Formats: sequence, structure tokens, C-alpha cells
Amino acid sequence: MKTKKLFFALLLALALPVSAQEIRYVGGDISLLPTYEDHGANYMDKDGKKITDMLTFLKGQGMNAMRVRLFVDPSRASDKEKGEGVRQDLDYVKNLGKRIKEAGLRFMLDFHYSDTWADPSQQKTPYLFTTIDTPPTSYIYDYTKDCLEQLKDAGATPDFIQTGNEISWGMMYDSGCKLENKSDWSGYKDNNWDSFSTALKNAGKACREVCPEAKIIIHTEQAANTPLVTDFYQRLAQYGVDYDIIGTSYYPYYHGNLAQLNRTLTAFETKFPDKKIMVVETGCGYHWKMGNNDTGYALTYEGQRKFTADLIATLKQHQNVDGLFWWFLEANEYGLNWNTQRVTDSWYNASLFDNETGRALPALYELKSFSGGSSGLSSISIDSPKSAWYTIGGIRSLSTPSKSGIYIYNGQKVAIR
Repeated sequence: MKTKKLFFALLLALALPVSAQEIRYVGGDISLLPTYEDHGANYMDKDGKKITDMLTFLKGQGMNAMRVRLFVDPSRASDKEKGEGVRQDLDYVKNLGKRIKEAGLRFMLDFHYSDTWADPSQQKTPYLFTTIDTPPTSYIYDYTKDCLEQLKDAGATPDFIQTGNEISWGMMYDSGCKLENKSDWSGYKDNNWDSFSTALKNAGKACREVCPEAKIIIHTEQAANTPLVTDFYQRLAQYGVDYDIIGTSYYPYYHGNLAQLNRTLTAFETKFPDKKIMVVETGCGYHWKMGNNDTGYALTYEGQRKFTADLIATLKQHQNVDGLFWWFLEANEYGLNWNTQRVTDSWYNASLFDNETGRALPALYELKSFSGGSSGLSSISIDSPKSAWYTIGGIRSLSTPSKSGIYIYNGQKVAIR
């Protein structure tokens, strides 16, 4: 049979499976986008042209997935935390998630399992969980299931689900799920792993039941400490925690240079070859110093772009890495009245828009090189059919179709030209 060139295209709306070789996911956390829009922030492209539909604009720059955080009851957060951006309750996330899905983008849901920020310094049990006559490690199943069912009913079914945010030291610390204190860590002990893993397994069970097609992410923030973070995921295997993707935060001003990130990614691939890997949070400043450490990159537009290009080059060395998400991509105070309309109490100068001009930064345009700037189109050559072919109408073909058209092959949509 004459060899045909087959072009495989991922159809986001149909959620057809594809291999990691065919598509990488790139985007950002846009949890505050509706608030910025409501307050009148002025977003522009690099040439100063007004952006009227942010999700369409980002999709046009090669992005294909967006991340949104979810708090249990952010109204209970402190004024300081609210000023930092804590406000994403379930109704907020349903609306934004629906927008993301309708734009043809993948939706990553980030459960914080707290009323405020969940990170290594704090993982406070949400107030609701303490009022129910069920242990928090069990009630997490009911809460997760209810949220996912409501999201699904609202047309905002997640494609990726983080069951916790930066949880290398556990979650719901005051509910018996706190692991060793990082200041004296010399190898995880058994303390609280039973309760912590029970919480993760119950959260994951709800994900599998309500969103069976979604991929579960376990998110840590210890890219700077390779032995610790690999020990963490080995413990997950030991305790039988079900998940699909290793998620990591990587900020050069907290987690070291790219050589260190490379060591951790290599360890992940070596020790957990069956797991995909995503950088679910990253960022680098274009103005003003972030954190206490130098990044090695100039605090300029070009410095931020160069970091992005170097990060992508590092990630592309790793076959199992298929996700890259910029944190607080949407931060932009331009056009706001700082006295009456500000969204946050301080400027974040590591976003992908300039707070002082409203324009998209070069790093935003650089990100498309991670996914190849396409929708995941790739091609293969085959000499004979290895599975059944079907027309879109469901008619089976006994051989590779000879006519140009759209077909289903191995559960994927194929265009033969």
C-alpha cells in the first residue's frame, strides 16, 4: 500500500486522547482576570492595540490551557489576604471556568482546600470542614465531589485537577495532615502520612467519579530540593495515592537556577517514568526584584523573555514534561484608579503585562515555543492499517481510506490529505 501522510489534530471540544508527543500544554494562572476586567484594567498587545477578549488573544498566542484557584470560603480570609487576591469562591470559578472551556482551552482547577492561601507556610483547614460531623480527611471527598458536580453542571468541567496546592509539607495542617517541618527535614518519617494520604485518596476518588477523563495533579514546590521532593512522591506510591501528573512550582528567585530544576526533572523521570510532569507555576520579574535571591536575569523585558526561552529549552529536554503555566499572568494595574479601583494592594511585576503601560510583554509571545505554536498538529507515516478506521458517520473501513477526508482511527480524529 502506498504510504500516506496522516495529520493528527487534537480536538479539544471532543476531548479525544492524544500522546504527549503530539501536544504540550502552555498557559497561565488567570484567577484574577474577571476582577481586573470588572475594574477596568486596560489590556493591550505589544503594539498598543486594545485586547477586547483576553482568552481569544491568549489562544491566538499559542496558549491552550488556563489555571484557576478555588478557595472554600474566601470571605473568611483576612483583609491582607483579600488584598493579595484571595476571592475565588465556587461561583466565581464556575463562571471563569465556563469561559475557559467555551474559548476552546483546557481548564486546570487548583483546589486550595482552605479559605485562604495554601502553600508551605500555611495550609489551614477551611472553617466549613471543622463544622461538619465528619473528619476533614473524609469530608474532603464530599466537598470535592460537590464542587466538581457543580462545575460540570455549569459547563466548566476541569481537564486537570490539582488536589491541593504546594503540599510537600502536607495539607490542612491543623487536622493532623502536617508532615515534617522543612527547617529540620532529613528524610520523611511516618508522622501523619496515614491521614495525609487518606485525604489525598478521598479527594482523588471524587475526581475519578465525577470527572473520569480529567488528569489528577499532585503539586509540590520543592524543585530546589531534589532528595526531598522525590522522597515525597515515593511516599505517595508507598501509600497508594492515585494521580497522573507530578506538578511543581519553579521560581528562579526561590528554587535556584535552571540546572537545579533540570536535576529535579531528571530525577522525576528516572524514578517515576509513568508520570507526566508539569510546571504548574512559574514566573520571573521584568521590573523590581522578586524575593531575596538574584535570578541571573536582568530585570527588563528582555531579561524576562530570556528566562522564558531558557526555561522552555530546559523543559524540552524532558520527554515527560508536557505542561508549563505562568503564575499571575494577568496582573495589570494600568488604567485603574489606584485609590478606588485597585485589584491588589501591591503591584506584581512578574506578570506578562506591564502594570505601567498595559502592554503584553515579550515573554508572553515567547511561551508559544513550548507548545510549538500549534494546536498539537503532528504527522506520522504508516504503510498499513493497525486498527479499524471509521468515517465521521460511523461506517467502518477495512483498510486505510484512499479518499481525502476526516476519519476516526484509534480513537483519534485524522485528516487524510
